[in-house]
Amino acid sequence: MPVELTERFRDAYVDLPHTIERKVDKALALLDANPRHPSLQTKPIRGAPGIYEARVDQRYRLTYERRRDVFVLRNVGAHDPTLKNP
Repeated sequence: MPVELTERFRDAYVDLPHTIERKVDKALALLDANPRHPSLQTKPIRGAPGIYEARVDQRYRLTYERRRDVFVLRNVGAHDPTLKNP
């Protein structure tokens, strides 16, 4: 599925440690292949209709929304700050 990156996602991605960037890349490949892949633990974010979170690892999350047939990547980073500003 095509992916669109928001400016916020791009900025946050660049600020991540290199090891986390690789994990984000892996999570994005899984998201593209199967948005319900068990390791992503994808779920809607409460209080943010239409926005979902996906697990990068135990500490990091990414957020996205689906617009028709496009994944719009919104934010990526540490769990709490990312989910407070999805």
